Amino acid sequence: MNSRQRRGVILLLVSVLCAIGAFLGVLSVIKNVESKVGPETTAYRLKTDVAAYKPLDPGQFEKVSMPKRWLPSTAVTDLDQVSGKIAVTPLKKGSLLQDDMVVERPALKSGQQEIAIMIDAATGVAGKINPGARVNIYATFEGKRAEDKPVSKVIVAGAQVIDVGKLTPLEATDPGETAGTRQAGEAVPITFALDTRDAQRVAYAESFASHVRLALLAPDSEATIPPGERTYTLDGDK
Repeated sequence: MNSRQRRGVILLLVSVLCAIGAFLGVLSVIKNVESKVGPETTAYRLKTDVAAYKPLDPGQFEKVSMPKRWLPSTAVTDLDQVSGKIAVTPLKKGSLLQDDMVVERPALKSGQQEIAIMIDAATGVAGKINPGARVNIYATFEGKRAEDKPVSKVIVAGAQVIDVGKLTPLEATDPGETAGTRQAGEAVPITFALDTRDAQRVAYAESFASHVRLALLAPDSEATIPPGERTYTLDGDK
């Protein structure tokens, strides 16, 4: 083997040793990163915006993998955790799903019953009332005699909404009927959780009031209304 061949062999060996060294260096870097990052786990990210108080569906989320050490302690790792729950606040697309973003759907308590009434979509709902909300229910009654003035009453204060139905066409009632008159339009069935007495008030108002409206209460606001403030006529502003 001449000197030129020996130099070629030596360069080849050096190249092989450098490649081995580079490979071992990459492995070392990978192991170092893995030791810092740790094992990965499953989480879920929103594929679309979800409005507050809307039911959650598994199809609204996509599975993602991320290092367990970087995952918030409140992150949802099993979609069964959100089964039957609703969003407590508006959820944005791309957000990581966490258990403090959802709550159980409102349910009946002992002594309560469900009652649903049709509420005019334009004046009584406006798309802002959702399951879990609390509302005051107002009813306006026409005077029985010509000289009697209309009166507005708070039928139920702080009623809990447990379901909001779909927009439904509303037929007008005959003005000659004894029940409250109603104009044609669109309405939404709203279901409340009420005790027997309040359920009777709501049923009476839907049957005989000329208008039934809902007033949305702010979270944690006081729902109690003094007896003297539950009935209103224009005479009260004089």
